[in-house]
Amino acid sequence: MNIEMGANWVEGVAHEGEARNDDVNPIWSIVNNELGLTTFCSNYDNIASNTYNEDGTGLYDEDFVKRTIDEANEVQKKGNKISERPRSDDISVMAMQRFFEHTPYGPTKPVDMVIDYYMNDYEFAEPPRVTSVQSTHPLPTFVKFGKNVYFVADQRGYESVVHYIAGQYLETDGLGAIVDPRLMLNKAVQEITYSQDCVTVKTEDGWLYEAEYVMVSVSLGVLQSNLITFSPPLPEWKTFSLYQFDMAVYTKIFLKFPKRFWPVGSGTEFFLYASSRRGYYPIWQHLEKEYPGCSILLVTITDDESRRIEQQSDEHTKAEAMEVLRKMFPDRDVPDATDIFVPCWWSDKFFRGSFSNWPIGVDSYEYDQIRKPVGRVHFTGEHTSEHYNGYVHGAYLAGKHSADILIDHAKREK
Repeated sequence: MNIEMGANWVEGVAHEGEARNDDVNPIWSIVNNELGLTTFCSNYDNIASNTYNEDGTGLYDEDFVKRTIDEANEVQKKGNKISERPRSDDISVMAMQRFFEHTPYGPTKPVDMVIDYYMNDYEFAEPPRVTSVQSTHPLPTFVKFGKNVYFVADQRGYESVVHYIAGQYLETDGLGAIVDPRLMLNKAVQEITYSQDCVTVKTEDGWLYEAEYVMVSVSLGVLQSNLITFSPPLPEWKTFSLYQFDMAVYTKIFLKFPKRFWPVGSGTEFFLYASSRRGYYPIWQHLEKEYPGCSILLVTITDDESRRIEQQSDEHTKAEAMEVLRKMFPDRDVPDATDIFVPCWWSDKFFRGSFSNWPIGVDSYEYDQIRKPVGRVHFTGEHTSEHYNGYVHGAYLAGKHSADILIDHAKREK
């Protein structure tokens, strides 16, 4: 059985009959209509009844957790009003919470913290103190396309979306596999040299590739690193805009067990661990619905906890996770996990994080600068999507937009 190392969900899908034809998430159209991938709608409605205490007593009182969630939701709705103000009035989500006298922080409020984490960090991969209110309240993806999220659990993999799109432009064989000689994999770009006439790309194996234009689609984290050298160096206005944005870290840790010890059935898919340490193994999901009989748990961590875990051994991480699970299920026989998989997006030089997050006070002008070409060098990626950064559909729509810009420049030169 295969599990997804990268993106799992199509986020922003409407209830049937809810969306207009022009408001369908383009990735959902490919996943559901063109490829027919196996998907499952994720249901978080019962998460209040699946919130566990770190003191080893098991579940919190459901009504108490529901009240906590309701209070947090009310503050989120009030935050939507701030988005109607001028961009210069932008503040952090934390500042907005304090303004409305909602402070879900500190070791004495573990339930408040994990609910706050679930409603903010779980979506944006960074805490409320750095996330912009005006860019996230309300969230454009859910406003435009719908509030449902679908987990892709197909053995063909989410990557089949990429192969499907590529197959419309590149040569394929009779089985649909890409065989176009223009597609060169396992080539690490080392330097991009550009002039008024052409662009030359040098790879780590010493090869040189010359073209009229180049589209750079590496992550924001890579652009903020020294992996690729630009010659001449990118202008200050470009680097200034790139460094204003955050490259967040979102880590999904998979644990395989010899048997299932957690509850299954309707309303049990997601559960929370309310630790006095914010973001400490907070959000869990069993995959019995997606992969029946798999005995796999998925726990999501982000930001500083992701970086911390990437610097320790998988055995150490497994031991920490097992300690948490035994506190959550004190009355159950919890066996040791037989396997663990920990992606290291922050440490990987080809990613340097998972996706971008829009910080406080940055307006559309900075986004225009991020995606603006530098001579014959063009840029694309989810970080260049003004409204859908951080999402698969944001990367897709940004790619189309950047391609239009490049085509327009090429036509004007002829």
